[in-house]
Amino acid sequence: MEAKKKDWAFAYAMVAPTVLGVLILNIYPLLKSCYMSFTKSQGFGIYTWTGFDNYVRLFSDPEVWQALVNTIVYTVLSVAAGVFLSLVVAVLLNEKIRGRSLYRTLYFLPVVSAPAAVAMVWRWLYNADAGLLNYLLSLVGIGAVHWLTDTRTAMLAIVIVGVWTMVGYNMVLLLAGLQEIPKTFYEAAEMDGAGPVQKFLHVTLPMISPTLFFVVVTSVIGGLQVFDFIFMMIEPANTAMAYTQSLVYLFYKQSFLMGDRSYGAAIVMLLLVITLIITAIQMKLQRRWVHYE
Repeated sequence: MEAKKKDWAFAYAMVAPTVLGVLILNIYPLLKSCYMSFTKSQGFGIYTWTGFDNYVRLFSDPEVWQALVNTIVYTVLSVAAGVFLSLVVAVLLNEKIRGRSLYRTLYFLPVVSAPAAVAMVWRWLYNADAGLLNYLLSLVGIGAVHWLTDTRTAMLAIVIVGVWTMVGYNMVLLLAGLQEIPKTFYEAAEMDGAGPVQKFLHVTLPMISPTLFFVVVTSVIGGLQVFDFIFMMIEPANTAMAYTQSLVYLFYKQSFLMGDRSYGAAIVMLLLVITLIITAIQMKLQRRWVHYE
């Protein structure tokens, strides 16, 4: 009995740092933000309880709804394109090709690159006057495109950067799932007369569906939380800002630029609820297409 108590004490000691980290860095800020969303910030850490005033203001604020639309558009486009390209790259790099390790490293480089460095490089690529993209377009007779200032292209420009940075990470996860598929499954499919497309649809996809589901869920959550590329690539005075700012950027704007932290907390709580709802829907729908056996 004494030895069992020592085992439990040792186990609790091992998990204590993680539990404390979650409580201090995650749970406490969440509860604090929830409380702040029902108050009015008076400055110097003083908050006055106002009930649902911030939420009434939030649901009648057109800027919030526009930011919500921007966030959803970014998430849908980036997740659809990013997951598809990640799967294609993972399947190709799972084959025995020359320089496979080099290609895997190159695709993963954006993941370990600093967001600030990534934003600087892409801002140069998107430059309307001296950018590489417009130079290439000029070679085929297409005029300069104002990628980051035109309201019609600014969101697309941000999505491209987001996809470029997520492909490498998702590719590694999917590649790990592909390598766990027994070769005998493909051999059995070939004996049944299955071609490359049929093997992919009936063997590869079902077998990596758990990994693919994880990639989709994490990509959606990451898309809903987009902030850094918008912050570093779109100027606040840019006319395209209204059509690219996300809910997280709006939270930053209200909390740290406008000084209204209570209203910013309400925006964060709205994003949290939306994220929970979308994740719950994904968990519910996984039963239809994810195969764990």
